Amino acid sequence: MQDYTDFAEKNGVKLLKDGKCQFCGANTKNGVRECLEIFNLGFQEIDFSDTKNYIYRFLIVDAHTLQHPEIHGRWNNHFHLSRLHLIFKYNIKWTYKLSPQLSDYLNKYKLHNQGEYLNPPKILERGNIRTTDIIEKSTNETSCKDLIKKWALEVYNKWNNSHEVADYIAKEFLIENKNALQHLV
Repeated sequence: MQDYTDFAEKNGVKLLKDGKCQFCGANTKNGVRECLEIFNLGFQEIDFSDTKNYIYRFLIVDAHTLQHPEIHGRWNNHFHLSRLHLIFKYNIKWTYKLSPQLSDYLNKYKLHNQGEYLNPPKILERGNIRTTDIIEKSTNETSCKDLIKKWALEVYNKWNNSHEVADYIAKEFLIENKNALQHLV
């Protein structure tokens, strides 16, 4: 399995080991590695084992992935932007069961769209909220959740040049999974 350093190399990106995160600008001392550590281990104010908090895990994953597309496979952008589109535009109450369904739909979509590439916003222009901001500014569970939601929405909006593709994917996904989604809107 490839890790983020493999994807960076594949994408022609040299990872910096010191300073701020070279992709989102998070105020780190050890670059993207520290940004990833915060993403993986931070946000302790939220109990992610509680089902009502699952949505914040999805928002964190989507926001962080879309702020750092150079360290992920290119089809990740389609998945994470489409999921945010479904959450923000179509008010889908996302669950863990839906992620593999979206992934399955995207596997079919890829067959007919092999050359499609979502162009990310410029580096350091993918949203002003970063992992370090959430750690530094959230004082309790409520403020942490509010910041996470703002972060995800801000990153989503920065990818507006790809919203048309995300909307097409979202609509087709909704049609294909109509019965399973009726209770989640």
